[in-house]
Amino acid sequence: MPRGTLEVLLVSAKGLENSDFLCNMDPYVILTCRTQDQKSSVAEGKGSDPEWNETFVFTISDGVANLDIKILDSDTGSSDDLVGEASIPLEPLFLEGSIPPTSYNVVKDSEYCGEIRVGLTFTLDAEASGYRGYSAEEETYGGWKESS
Repeated sequence: MPRGTLEVLLVSAKGLENSDFLCNMDPYVILTCRTQDQKSSVAEGKGSDPEWNETFVFTISDGVANLDIKILDSDTGSSDDLVGEASIPLEPLFLEGSIPPTSYNVVKDSEYCGEIRVGLTFTLDAEASGYRGYSAEEETYGGWKESS
C-alpha cells in the first residue's frame, strides 16, 4: 500500500432523505480514513441537496483501503440523526493519482438514500517513491564521502 497524502474535496450531496419533519435538515459529513476523522461544516437549512465545497487532508499509511463517509443531520436538543453512509475504495485512486468529483451512492440500512459528490487526489510521499535526498549522479559516482 502506498503512503502519502489524500486530499478530499467534499462537493455536495443530492436526493438525501430529509430526517426533519417540520423543516429542512442541517446536514454535515464525518469523513473517516482508518483512525483519522474530520468533520465538515453544517449546511444549515440546506435540506436534501446540501453543498459544502470543502477540502480535507488525510495522511495515508499502509493498510488504508477505504474512505468512509457518514452524513448526519445536526439536531439541537437531541442526538444527531444518521442520514446515510458511503464507502469509497481508494485502490483506483492509488493507481490514477486523482479522481475528479464523482457521485457515490449513499445508503442507510442497505437501501439507497441519495448521492454524495466527492473529488479525490493522492500524492505519494517522497520517501515512499524512492527519493533519498541525493541525485542519481552522486549514487553512481561515490558511495561515501570522507568527512573533514
